Amino acid sequence: MQRASAFLRFGRIFMLTSLSLIFLVGLALAAICEKMRLPRIVGMIVTGILLGPYMLDLLDPQILGISSELRQMALIIILIKAGLSLNLSDLKKVGRPAILMSFVPASFEILGYVLFAPLLLGVSRIEAAVMGAVLGAVSPAVVVPRMLRLMEEKRGTDKSIPQLILAGASCDDIFVIVLFTTFVSVAQGGNVNLLDFVNIPVSVLLGVAVGAAVGFVLALFFEKSYAHGHPIRNSIKVIIVLSVAFLSIAIEIWVKKWVSVSGLLAVVSMACVLKIKSPDCVTIRLAEKFGKLWLAAEVVLFVLVGAAVDIRYTLGAGIAGVGMICVALLFRAVGVALCLVRTKLNAKERLFCIIAYLPKATVQAAIGSVPLAMGLSCGSIVLSVAVLGILITAPLGALGMDLSCRKLLHKAE
Repeated sequence: MQRASAFLRFGRIFMLTSLSLIFLVGLALAAICEKMRLPRIVGMIVTGILLGPYMLDLLDPQILGISSELRQMALIIILIKAGLSLNLSDLKKVGRPAILMSFVPASFEILGYVLFAPLLLGVSRIEAAVMGAVLGAVSPAVVVPRMLRLMEEKRGTDKSIPQLILAGASCDDIFVIVLFTTFVSVAQGGNVNLLDFVNIPVSVLLGVAVGAAVGFVLALFFEKSYAHGHPIRNSIKVIIVLSVAFLSIAIEIWVKKWVSVSGLLAVVSMACVLKIKSPDCVTIRLAEKFGKLWLAAEVVLFVLVGAAVDIRYTLGAGIAGVGMICVALLFRAVGVALCLVRTKLNAKERLFCIIAYLPKATVQAAIGSVPLAMGLSCGSIVLSVAVLGILITAPLGALGMDLSCRKLLHKAE
């Protein structure tokens, strides 16, 4: 009994040690990267790779076991901040391009893999499609914080460029994950289920509707509590909003058997309605508090993304893998450019949109190893290319946005 108690105590100590390493080493390397004029997330991802199970193995297996949930929590925090900062009138101005940006660039990138991966990497067409679906999603975790910063700086907001990219990146993942499950099913010898494609718009619309309803109820609750002389402290509001956001994500899992609902879009929609229905002073304070929460959540998110990267697989893809990623990004750039046809954006602003749609991280870390775990013959090479994709595009996209935004985007007065 005493031995079991001592073991549990050691496990708790090890978990606390892991958390301290995540924050201390992550912040230290992020600060070093900042001094070198590199994006902070590079230092955090490198921290995860170094501390993770494939190198020094200093992280508690219990933390790695709930890594996907912790990453999702961090993503929820920044999406709530995004929703509280979004202006729906700006989104209305964006219109058609935002809808196109949610699926056209990913479709072009997947097409690039289908056409060229068999030549460069020796895989079949359907295996190339699986690879493209893994690599096709843009990373909201990299893109959203930078779009929020641009909105705060009023850079590009006169043409709603940050709002356009933010909206497109929030929907992009849904489309790609549906394609991924379909292609994997075909690769295993199954059939294409047309209902999966119908579920894409259903998922988007239901996600927005559920989030809007929840946001309206929350705003009404906060208003009634104030009217009855029992105002809720902003810190408590943060806890309530965060808890309800977690439930919105849970709804996606609960109803998955019957209907598809986008939990992440529900979170953004909830925060948008809360902003509309609440006084400005309340939403500004909430946005500030979620911004402070993001300081810690960002470290957890990107260190754990790095920990999920099996660096051993980078050698598996080699130069051909790097070449394939570059070719696919060219296809993606063409897709973004087509989405912006007949818009008021000039050449510089369109170039920025292309750069902003480069980063990959969260989705690739989450599903990159799935084909290998399912026993697909292409599993190893898919994981190799996914790892390379994260290591190349996350720093490239983040650095590209950070360096180019001042030169390419106009600052509104």
